[in-house]
Amino acid sequence: MRSLLLLPLCLLLLGAAAPGGTPTFKRVWPQYRDADSFQSFYEYHTGRELVGKWTLLRSQPGQRGGYYFYTRVENPGEAMNGATFVVRVIAPDSTATRIYRFAADVPKGSRLFEIGLTGSDWLGPRINPVAWQVELQAPDGKVLTSQSSFLWASQAE
Repeated sequence: MRSLLLLPLCLLLLGAAAPGGTPTFKRVWPQYRDADSFQSFYEYHTGRELVGKWTLLRSQPGQRGGYYFYTRVENPGEAMNGATFVVRVIAPDSTATRIYRFAADVPKGSRLFEIGLTGSDWLGPRINPVAWQVELQAPDGKVLTSQSSFLWASQAE
């Protein structure tokens, strides 16, 4: 009798400890960053931009200043090559939704992605989006996870 009660508990624990799973966003926090804020002591001496345990994705790679979505991805499964971040933004100058796509490889574990709408893709340092959504898609286009602002979420209801 006791073994019959322990069997479902053991199966539940084994299922919870099984490797794999889909990536999730731990947090997405948007903010404007001036181009000068990326300058570092390392870059001053080497001439190369400092990139550590994070990934920089920019809509205009040659431009640094812009509106960034700092996205912490938790990936309990295997590394995923060929994923896509999709950023949808409604800016104050138009009611049209602007859509930006960024190809990225998502490693196993935790990783910060700095996803920037840079150069002429953003209106300026004092401008904030009216609403936004960040989405992570698998290589086949399946939506794995997404997060959005309050206004984006309320417009979908």
